[in-house]
Amino acid sequence: MHQPRVAPLAEVVTPSLEASLSLWECVMRAAVAALRAAQPLAAFQGYEHALAIAHRLIEQPPEGRAGDCVAALVVSHHNLADLELERGRIDHAVAQLCAAHEALFKIFLDTTRGPALQQAALRHSRETHVALLNHVATHGPHTSIARTLELGERALNASTPLPH
Repeated sequence: MHQPRVAPLAEVVTPSLEASLSLWECVMRAAVAALRAAQPLAAFQGYEHALAIAHRLIEQPPEGRAGDCVAALVVSHHNLADLELERGRIDHAVAQLCAAHEALFKIFLDTTRGPALQQAALRHSRETHVALLNHVATHGPHTSIARTLELGERALNASTPLPH
């Protein structure tokens, strides 16, 4: 059976140090296309590239787009987690889910961040919280998830400082 050729990310995206939401979307579309074309390695590389872009966007979100930047971070982590699950790598999937949740609380608690970014992180933490609970419901308990959920609870209570 003929597999459609998906252009490598280098052909889709001109390398640039400047992160943008449109670049993130382009990279993410290419990664999704690679996955649909049964090219999981290309998809994995694309999702990792999208995650790197999302991290840069979080550092300098475009004006008025903080929520979109946080969403890009969450989607990137969650797509990597889904791909890791498909590959049977549950611990790697858990690491991605936990990293997303922990990153949001780190942003939320960082007083040097703008309030729009902090509020977007708090809003999106509901999604990452649900993703962690869904993982436990489907795959059983995991110590990393329990620890991450506890850190999130402590962050919300703000009476107990988070360990570094």
